[in-house]
Amino acid sequence: MLTIGQLADYVGVTRRAIRHYHALGLLPEPERTASGYRSYDAQDVVELHRIKVLTDAGVPLSRVRELVDADPTEFRDATAHIDAELAERIAELQATRQSLARLAERGEPFLPPQVTRMHAELRTLGVSERTLALERDAWLLIMVLFPELADTWLHTQRAMLDDPGYRDLYLRTDEAVDWSPDDPRIEEIARGTIEWMTAYRPPPDPTNWNDDRLAYDLITDYRRHYSPAWRRLMERMEELAREAGFG
Repeated sequence: MLTIGQLADYVGVTRRAIRHYHALGLLPEPERTASGYRSYDAQDVVELHRIKVLTDAGVPLSRVRELVDADPTEFRDATAHIDAELAERIAELQATRQSLARLAERGEPFLPPQVTRMHAELRTLGVSERTLALERDAWLLIMVLFPELADTWLHTQRAMLDDPGYRDLYLRTDEAVDWSPDDPRIEEIARGTIEWMTAYRPPPDPTNWNDDRLAYDLITDYRRHYSPAWRRLMERMEELAREAGFG
């Protein structure tokens, strides 16, 4: 009697929705006419209206058939159960919103607040955003590869940054990013850093690189993101550190 378009218009749904309900088994497929078109009757109008009322109310499609076939008691119990599920979902969404709000308040959402505070201090000292971006990624690597040592390293770096001599070396390293790898000032910074370390004697690195060569390789690989001048500076500092007995 009715085409799919007429049924859709009467009930107030789309043809696509009707086909979807057929696919899910919510609305039985009608017989087709000799010309191959679906032919719907009054019962289809009733069934589709019930489905629409439930879906408009927010009932999940997976529960629609259950409620369509339910008696009054079963209907109340089922809707109460759905309501409880929705309440739980709302609580989860509220918790997610709170988590997102906390992340939005942090300048560096992927790092602990204490690292973010240290980077804010470095920014105040005049450290470039380019260096800070590399610092952020380096700390993420540390947190993933050596989570048990991250606090120790953070405490050490905070203590080092309290020293005016180290801060000066840090700022000079920041300036060196675009220098030529052959710039003689790179040697000055490298030697100055090792001399400072010899006098300051920071706590020994607790990492046993022989126990995790893959982690060492990942840290080394990260230097690909350094400028040529920085790579040369790191290489020279390592050479001088070995000569000075830092391992």
